[in-house]
Amino acid sequence: MELVEKHEEILWRRGELLKQMETGRQQLNIQRKQQMKECVEARCRNASLLQNLQKIEDRLRGRQLQHPNLLILETSYWASVEESLPVWEHFLLGKGPHPTDGHGHPPWRGKRASTAKDHGLTPRPKPRSAR
Repeated sequence: MELVEKHEEILWRRGELLKQMETGRQQLNIQRKQQMKECVEARCRNASLLQNLQKIEDRLRGRQLQHPNLLILETSYWASVEESLPVWEHFLLGKGPHPTDGHGHPPWRGKRASTAKDHGLTPRPKPRSAR
């Protein structure tokens, strides 16, 4: 009799576990379907953004440059980007630290002492020498 009761308890537990597993499987299927839907939506959104960027780029290329210096500036900008790319590539790929870490501030952005003028304050009067 005791073995029969134990057997029924085991069967009942097994049934409960099977129900839990089925519920978990259904939830996973729902999550997968939602992820697939979000993935498709993201791809469509990305394709739309790329098309918009391409249109904007085409319009910008079709314009006449107002001044010859703009072409020089653009050329020098892209040359500097290509020159600094090897330094930044490791960081941009998420495989290394920021290129300026450990080197202090970049030379073009050095810190300077703040003055009263920077904070909208009136300057302090200069101390007078004793006579």
